[in-house]
Amino acid sequence: VLNGDVKVYPFKTIEDGAVVNTSIVWESKGSRSLFGRDGVTGLANVDVTPELAVKLAMAHGTSLKKGTTVVISRDSSRAARMLKRAIMAGLNASGVDVLDLEVASVPVTRFLTRSPRAFAGLTVRLHQDDPSRVIVRFFDSSGTDISEDGQRKIERLFQREDFRRVLAEEIGDIQFPPRALEEYTVALEATVQADAIRESKFKLVVDYSFGATSLVMPTLLGKLGADVLAVNPYVSTSDRVAFDLAVASERVGGLVRASGAHLGAIIDADGERLTLIDNEGRVLTHDEALLAFVDLVCDHLLGDAIALPVNISQQAARLAEAHGVDVVPTKISMAALMAAAMEPAVGFASDGAGGYILPGFLPAFDAAGALLKILDLLARTERSLADVVAGLPKSHVVHETVVTPWEQKGLVMRSLVEMAGRDVVLVDGVKVMHDDGWVLALPDPEEPVTHVWAEGNTDADSRRLGQEYARRIRQLLR
Repeated sequence: VLNGDVKVYPFKTIEDGAVVNTSIVWESKGSRSLFGRDGVTGLANVDVTPELAVKLAMAHGTSLKKGTTVVISRDSSRAARMLKRAIMAGLNASGVDVLDLEVASVPVTRFLTRSPRAFAGLTVRLHQDDPSRVIVRFFDSSGTDISEDGQRKIERLFQREDFRRVLAEEIGDIQFPPRALEEYTVALEATVQADAIRESKFKLVVDYSFGATSLVMPTLLGKLGADVLAVNPYVSTSDRVAFDLAVASERVGGLVRASGAHLGAIIDADGERLTLIDNEGRVLTHDEALLAFVDLVCDHLLGDAIALPVNISQQAARLAEAHGVDVVPTKISMAALMAAAMEPAVGFASDGAGGYILPGFLPAFDAAGALLKILDLLARTERSLADVVAGLPKSHVVHETVVTPWEQKGLVMRSLVEMAGRDVVLVDGVKVMHDDGWVLALPDPEEPVTHVWAEGNTDADSRRLGQEYARRIRQLLR
């Protein structure tokens, strides 16, 4: 739908069902939905402009009560700084106060959003996979991503431009909480047995990926008596853009071997994902790291269940069951995992891709919290990470994608259910259980592809299963 007096320049894409109420000149497209999988994303200063940021903030502010306080943060990029200032102006204009954390990691922002003085949170950051794009993420009072209902409410107000404008004396205030990082570190330290970590006298190599976690962790690790070789321990946008995880992993592995460290870790720039290197300098795969966490954490769980997405290796469930712990299967999304982590029985959750949730502290990904927890568990059990990994079963999950037109995704899913003729799990997509493994087919919510995960008893069995179902999907599309 194109509203009146709207200009659309040539070579622009308008998605089906999009409501366009402003001219599309510099923007690359007119989207059907404002929110994507993780928030509002787009090319910095092209799709996500200061004008859009102000309107987005006013829509969000209008959805909140007047006088409410919102926590806001950004990364070190100029694009995020520009857009965050526009967002603060929009929130203030709608009568909402702002607690400005300036440059802060995502977990710190979520933690402060959970405090009694705040009701919601926002963070603006460069996209991890494309530094020309930015992402605006919204949090509710629990520190988790806002619900789909909350997104729809903001989107409805945005499209109608039905914003609340307050009188001059009601314009929101901006404050800078002076002890925000200290509050976070004190609360985080309280989640582990600090004395056990101190007695272990850990020697660590930690790469901060030029992110804001470097503003928090050095002090905390120092208080815990760790001898830390810090790599990239400062905030830098240009260095972050050039950062290569594979290269960094090899470098940290070499430093662990050379220094005789007990453990190496890489914390991503947003502070959400953790890569582990054992005491022999070997970089753990995400599957190995998850299984190590499950093996260690289940005997010290604050709860009687862990939450894992349906595409995780069944070896994780077997490990948990061996410790008498139930596994709650979830959809393959950060929002679903965080929702599961809010359940009282769940004491640990992970997406199997470096994201770990410790609900007793924060029901969201926190790499700093995960690093402290692995140190805590190793100290309590008096084991090395290499010894833990050596005793783990092998995971054989494989993944591939099949190009699938949007209009045929439903047909593919229905046909797979009908063809299965056996045990089918429908938590997310279609998961077909076989005697020697399983296959999961799941349409991508943002791309015209279908994801296929498979696991058998060996890598060859897994590839055979995955390729067989990929072939079936391609046949259905003919």
